[in-house]
Amino acid sequence: MVVDEFRELLEQHVRPDGTTAIEGVRICQAAPSGTPETGMSGTVLAVIAQGRKRLALGELIYEYGVGQYLIASVDLPVTGHFLGEMPGVPSLGFGMTLEPAEIAEMLLTSGPVELPPYAEAARPGIAVSDAPVELMEAIVRLLRLLDRPQDRAALAPLVKREIVWRLITGDQGDAVRQLGLADSGLSHIRRAVRWIRENYVRSFRVEDLARLAGMSVSAFHRNFREVTAMTPVQFQKHIRLQEARLLLAHHPKDVTAVSYQVGYKNPSQFSREYRRHFGAPPRVDAMRLKGGETPGSVQALP
Repeated sequence: MVVDEFRELLEQHVRPDGTTAIEGVRICQAAPSGTPETGMSGTVLAVIAQGRKRLALGELIYEYGVGQYLIASVDLPVTGHFLGEMPGVPSLGFGMTLEPAEIAEMLLTSGPVELPPYAEAARPGIAVSDAPVELMEAIVRLLRLLDRPQDRAALAPLVKREIVWRLITGDQGDAVRQLGLADSGLSHIRRAVRWIRENYVRSFRVEDLARLAGMSVSAFHRNFREVTAMTPVQFQKHIRLQEARLLLAHHPKDVTAVSYQVGYKNPSQFSREYRRHFGAPPRVDAMRLKGGETPGSVQALP
């Protein structure tokens, strides 16, 4: 069965750092964990071969397992952990970065084909669907190339294009197509998301972000929350706290300095929000991280 070969190929080629010889493709293996980790989702396709994973985006919860795939069409701050289905058996999964330029090029060159209906309104930045056999077969063919270096350079780009095409024409095709369209509702929100991520220390006016996105304030609020499950201010807070955690992993005693560095003006407020977000005060969490638990990059990738 295709799922069995999928799992065997992942087990054969998994590395400690998750990388593979194919650009943009990762294989991850992880033990079930009751402690959620935070990070950025990336814009990815993620498919589980063994186990399950649960992701939280704002107040929304996504869970996916064997036979399902997850699409993240915006780089979002998420919290996630693996769920054990069998004692001692790690979760195992495949991830592939989705590049907007490659999706746009495919849409331009695909010719007059009938695609699922396209909605101009922005959609949630994360979605889960059952994986069709055609998609799984293409992923398996891509993974087989890890054993065929003489074929990899020529064939891997072609198989990755097939995978993207299966996504474009599948249940989440609307979200994937919006990722490649420069004037889609999703692309406008991604512009604002990118600005917040690159300028998370700075305060902002929602009116200015709406103007950057080319929307009215009311439309921007509605679409931003639809995509990210957060308000712009909540989104910025998530980014600030994640950046603070990364800094504290290296400087666990500099809590006040780190709070100012990520944009907080009140260290007490920073400590309260940090504890609420990560479940421990900054100094306690930082010392735990220094003791060997590094803040992971969750990613939608398993």
